[in-house]
Amino acid sequence: MKAGAEAYDGDHLLAALAALANPHRLRVIAALASGGRNYVSQLAREIGISRPLLHLHLQKLEEAGLVASRLELSADGKALNYFEVCDFSFALTPAAIAAAARSLTMKPEL
Repeated sequence: MKAGAEAYDGDHLLAALAALANPHRLRVIAALASGGRNYVSQLAREIGISRPLLHLHLQKLEEAGLVASRLELSADGKALNYFEVCDFSFALTPAAIAAAARSLTMKPEL
């Protein structure tokens, strides 16, 4: 999301919060925010996790709209999947949560 805190619908807010509720994913966001876009192998080395585990976390973050990917070819013809952080901001106030809760389409877990 751009320009300040914007209202998320309930499903989007829930997906974003769920995606951020993991220390590896917080580290991914932090690394991309501070270092700019990066490709999977380099990012995995910087964060200190395996590429398959990083792919899993990047997929969750991308599904939540928090990161975006782009496949590019290197000079030697290798395909590199670059990721970058999307602009996002949300306010977690009681009023914002109440508004988001009213728009939830997911059924609550029993």
